[in-house]
Amino acid sequence: MFMQKRIIYGIDIARGSPRARELPRYALAILRDGEISHFSMLRRQKIFNMIQRDRPEIIAVDNIFELAADRNELLSLMERLPDGVKLVQVTGGLHPEPLVRIARKHGISLDPENPNDEAEACARLADLGVGHEVSLFEDITKIKVSRARSLGRGGWSQNRYRRKVHGAVLQRSREIENILKDLSREKGIRFEAVNVKGFGGYVRSEFTVYAKRGEVPVHSMASNDAQVSVRSVERDKIRYVPLKPRSQKRKFTIVGLDPGTTVGIAILSLDGDLLYLKSFRGIAPDEVVKIIAEYGKPAVIASDVTPMPGSVEKIRRSFNAVPASPGIEVSAEEKIALGKTFGYSNDHERDALTAALLTYRSYKNIFTRIEKKAPENSDLELIKLHVIRGESIESAIEKVRAASQAREKPAGARAAPEKPEEKAVDESFQRMRETVQRQGEQIQNLQEYVEELKQAMAAKDRKISKLESRLKGFKKEAYSEIRKSKEVQIRDSTIESLKKELSNKNKTVKELRRRSNKLRKIQKMEIRGEGTPVKVIAAFTKESIAETKEKYGLKAGDVVFLEKPSGGGAATAQILVEARVRAVIIPEDISHAAEETFFKGDVPVLRDIQLERADDFAMAEPEALKAAIATWEKEAELKRHKAKEDKLESLFEEYRSERRRGLI
Repeated sequence: MFMQKRIIYGIDIARGSPRARELPRYALAILRDGEISHFSMLRRQKIFNMIQRDRPEIIAVDNIFELAADRNELLSLMERLPDGVKLVQVTGGLHPEPLVRIARKHGISLDPENPNDEAEACARLADLGVGHEVSLFEDITKIKVSRARSLGRGGWSQNRYRRKVHGAVLQRSREIENILKDLSREKGIRFEAVNVKGFGGYVRSEFTVYAKRGEVPVHSMASNDAQVSVRSVERDKIRYVPLKPRSQKRKFTIVGLDPGTTVGIAILSLDGDLLYLKSFRGIAPDEVVKIIAEYGKPAVIASDVTPMPGSVEKIRRSFNAVPASPGIEVSAEEKIALGKTFGYSNDHERDALTAALLTYRSYKNIFTRIEKKAPENSDLELIKLHVIRGESIESAIEKVRAASQAREKPAGARAAPEKPEEKAVDESFQRMRETVQRQGEQIQNLQEYVEELKQAMAAKDRKISKLESRLKGFKKEAYSEIRKSKEVQIRDSTIESLKKELSNKNKTVKELRRRSNKLRKIQKMEIRGEGTPVKVIAAFTKESIAETKEKYGLKAGDVVFLEKPSGGGAATAQILVEARVRAVIIPEDISHAAEETFFKGDVPVLRDIQLERADDFAMAEPEALKAAIATWEKEAELKRHKAKEDKLESLFEEYRSERRRGLI
């Protein structure tokens, strides 16, 4: 029988960045059952085409944001991955380590300057079970069934058409509901349905399925009348789930359980990493035991309530694990705060996670002391297990050390039988002798180190004395120079600043003089009757109109000039109509809605009027202005007359239509 080879993709960025304009290039290493293949300078789209073809088990990177510029782009990329393909960050989760350091720990050598080496290291580390899977989606799938097209504005067959479309949505919804019911019976997957009824069927249906998208046998599709959309629910935060190490002994875990019709399961490592978090409706206890055993050996099984429920106690006894519970009632706010970092899908997962996290926190300080006290190369997990079961730290360390020595002793080297008393004395004496020898060596090393430190200190003292004397001489010589230089620098800076200020003021005075002359000229023209004043509004917006009104006033009979008439609509035009301005001058066309508002408000809109400008004021030639207003009023009168004729014609046509149909 043909066996599918295990395929792992290792990817490292070779040139550029997802945040740069130029598309980045990548190095790709493909690991097929130990055999590596390299590809250089590939674009991201090319790699995703290869992923669709090969469907690798894992895509391994040292930093997920080398593939995407931000979270939204990463979300889009992960939605395109085939079902079952994992994206893994081999350098860790929330607090990643350098790739070189992790590779060295696992005996993998690489050149940090070579993207091909880094891509291969990512693939091989993922193959060993190193890294964290990136989880951006909840174990929840949303299915939406809706109309595939609009129902339109109406017509003779509108109701029949609506019934047909809504019937298609109803039929598709029932097909999906039957599929989900079968899935629930076979695998215990829970779902909820919300249907919005319409004429002759459903307007839309929405299903919430508490399972991953790959576990739901429904796919997006569209027909003439109904369409189906299937999508995963995005998490609030990225979750990093540790991979299961390959070919290693099963580790000890802390398990939190929330019993009931729906069972919540949370599994932590003794380092506090979240290994598993999920809830199941109607799951049997032996299935719970299988899931827990798959992720390691439970050292502690915890519940978030006291006393521990009987169903949890039964599972605990099957593993001979230590029981744990908080001893006090934990509020919902505390549970939410505890689980916020990890994320959860429902209250059952939250309560299970709370039990596991509170238990880990109660042991965290003890675990830290164990890590500090334990000798190098000790089995820390086994020491922690003994301490969890009630041993002191010293006793647990000694027990693990003795067991390790017993395993290392040759099988054939058997000593003569000893009496229990003699054996105990000999073991005690041996331990004391080893302790004294170890302490003697440590004292000797410390004495040698102290001697070295004294010699280094004396040499440094001599060097410091020489440098201090030289420094004093430099200070005396440089102090006066520095002071003079600083004073000159301050003066130069002040002079430069004053020059800039004077230049700016001269420019301001010149500009004000120019404006004053222009305004004086306009005032003379107005007094002599040679011009009509016009107020300039910078833009056809509510803000610009309000600004002009606040600065210069806006009263009945004013003529205004819209410097930039585009952008304004009916509401903006209405402000000027309500101000009862005499006329509006524009340099270019305005929107139809605005012009219609001015027409209804009897405000002339004038084009091609020559103006004498001075900032926010202008002057128009009176006769030209009067003539333009008169022309506009004539055109407006014709337009009103035409509108009345059209209205009468419309009424007449309506009357004739009703006569023909016999309604009158």
